Amino acid sequence: MGYSLFVVQPKLIRIVGGDVVRLEDAYRELAHGNRWRVVALIATLWATGIGLVLLRPGDWALVAVKAAALAGASALFWWVSWRAWPQRVFALPEELPRLQRNFRRVALAMFSLVALGFAAGVLMRG
Repeated sequence: MGYSLFVVQPKLIRIVGGDVVRLEDAYRELAHGNRWRVVALIATLWATGIGLVLLRPGDWALVAVKAAALAGASALFWWVSWRAWPQRVFALPEELPRLQRNFRRVALAMFSLVALGFAAGVLMRG
């Protein structure tokens, strides 16, 4: 996710010369077929998190931080996948810059939540 946000997406903007329609086509191509992979990953994270809590209870404050971060990232992913993505697919060219900015903000929020959950997990191991 970080690689996409901080390396791939800026390079795509340069490659297409700022053409928002070509950029959107590139984003669609990269995103195609990934929704259900991410849903499976999120489900696995929830299942393993619940399993670990049952097997190794403790550190409840950090568990709560991890759960809240995963819940937030899950909610944002739901919004992107089932609300915002259809709007973006059917957007007019003049609507694309605003939608692309919104998606980037949400992606940065998701990245931050994942990083928070990861950091809480590292602290739990310490």
